Amino acid sequence: MTKQGPQTAMNENSVNDNPVVNWTEADVQQSARWRSESGTAPPKRVIVADDQMSADVAYRLASEGTALLWRGDFQNARQLQQAMARRIDRKPRKPATSPTEAFNFHRQFQSHRARTLGMLLLPLDADYGIHLRRAPDVRQACTEAYGAGEVPSVVSLRELLGMIGAHEWRKKGVEIPALGARIHPHYAVFSPVRGEYIELVAKAALPSLELAFDIGTGTGVLAALLARRGVKHVVATDQDPRALACARENIDRLGLKGQVDIVQANLFPEGRAPLILCNPPWLPARANSPIEHAIYDPDSRMLRGFLDGLAAHLEPEGEGWLILSDLAEHLGLRSREALLAMIDTAGLKVLGRTDVKPTHPRSTDETDPLHAARAAELTSLWRLAVR
Repeated sequence: MTKQGPQTAMNENSVNDNPVVNWTEADVQQSARWRSESGTAPPKRVIVADDQMSADVAYRLASEGTALLWRGDFQNARQLQQAMARRIDRKPRKPATSPTEAFNFHRQFQSHRARTLGMLLLPLDADYGIHLRRAPDVRQACTEAYGAGEVPSVVSLRELLGMIGAHEWRKKGVEIPALGARIHPHYAVFSPVRGEYIELVAKAALPSLELAFDIGTGTGVLAALLARRGVKHVVATDQDPRALACARENIDRLGLKGQVDIVQANLFPEGRAPLILCNPPWLPARANSPIEHAIYDPDSRMLRGFLDGLAAHLEPEGEGWLILSDLAEHLGLRSREALLAMIDTAGLKVLGRTDVKPTHPRSTDETDPLHAARAAELTSLWRLAVR
């Protein structure tokens, strides 16, 4: 296989506040809008690549920070990315001396892997068409993620494949046995694939059937479950536009629009309720992409916000349900004592707690670098009340 010639360029900043990626092709300077849902800056050095490029050369260039704008066969680009991923995954990892260090090393590895694989780029037409051999029709997937197309753009293959996967999940949905129906997650809205926390809510005794608040509703799955369990009025909040659109679509599809209101709010809606539910992100760490906001909660901001505001929004004798995994405790990111102190400082008391072990595949995968913590993990529904 031959190495590509020196068709390179340095990136400038942006046009009309939109990042732009620049490159030289056939001695002509070209540019297009840069798309990155993770907020990654446009690559500074870009070369044109095609089916003649070997995986070793592609991996070396990507590791050095050179992006590859693909002009070959689409399926060959996917195979090249897989070959690059294998080269990354087989590199020896630094041994960790503690669960926290293992977590930090794992996050560093994930970031490096995403950055390297993100160097393989694809061109998109203004309507998100791809003029490459054997390219799929990704126009609907891109429109769902980005909105209506406007101008030609460039995106990483890694991000594009993520959008295709999200589009398929959105079409077929996720079966929720407790609902007897499917929930259809949108792009960058966390999919309810871990069903154990849903079962906790399905089985817990309801303190009231009149009104409930679902804080940070995401897909709307828990709001729908409360409505299906007989709660007459559920107010579900979120501040992310994608989550709000996703929740509204799911509630409409389930025929629950008359029972569930989807409201844009930072945590709590106005008023008080006898039941307030929240399933915040479980790990106090920084998110690196939009989808990770459902997993990582920097400095436990959402957790603290829910606990600190709960007393002011609960009706007398009402209950707050906090759904939280203890994975952070097993990773040394937050102690049980710290969580109990947050609850106490918020003027709350614990009425009870129900635990369940996860059933997802990684909990039994001994090759996972976080296996020890995942194997010990419990997901809990904490029943809280005003002290």
